[in-house]
Amino acid sequence: MATEVKQTEQTTAPVQKSAEERFANTFEGFWARNGKKVSIGILAVVVLVGGYFAYNHFVKGPENLKAGNAMWKAESNFRNDSFALALNGDNTAANPGFLKVISKYGGTESGNLAKFYAGSCYLQLGDFNNAIKYLKDYSSTSDVLNVRVYGQLGDAYSELGKKTEAIDNYKKAGKAFTEDTFNSSEYLFRAAMLLADENKTADAIAILKDVKKNFPLTQRGYEADKYLAKLGETK
Repeated sequence: MATEVKQTEQTTAPVQKSAEERFANTFEGFWARNGKKVSIGILAVVVLVGGYFAYNHFVKGPENLKAGNAMWKAESNFRNDSFALALNGDNTAANPGFLKVISKYGGTESGNLAKFYAGSCYLQLGDFNNAIKYLKDYSSTSDVLNVRVYGQLGDAYSELGKKTEAIDNYKKAGKAFTEDTFNSSEYLFRAAMLLADENKTADAIAILKDVKKNFPLTQRGYEADKYLAKLGETK
């Protein structure tokens, strides 16, 4: 009789499930409750990613090409120092000018580059507020171009008598891409001269020493000692 009881107990004992079975049961329950929501979420991601690539390939790419084609004459005028013509064009389809390229294709890479050109044109034409507007609106991850962007912003602010802003941008230009020794040394030198005008002699000396140390083979590097002496620094 004891044997029969033991056998009955063994028969009714719960069966231990494996980890895989527990996971399967858990997943099935989760999917039963949330499967529809997950499917919709996955579909939304697929649509967004697909739309992004489709937009870049079928819309943004062709638009950028059109912007580049529209810019080539303006760039040629810019290189020939015809800044007003480069900026405004001549009312022909072949030469719309940078401003119309920005208006029509501002969201493209070429349209973005047109903002840099427009700011440069305005700077050359003496319209410093518009120069600042377009140069600040231009965005770039290129350190090579950022030297020129910050440098020209420094020039525009300087012309407007905004020395603090000019100094800040000259400093940025001097540090953005130091391999460009000519422009880096030049913009740091301009920052030093403005600091000297502001009677911030110690700051001006520090920058001139930086130019002398890091850009010794440039014109400003050669001249650094002369300007340091004028500021009373003869070490």
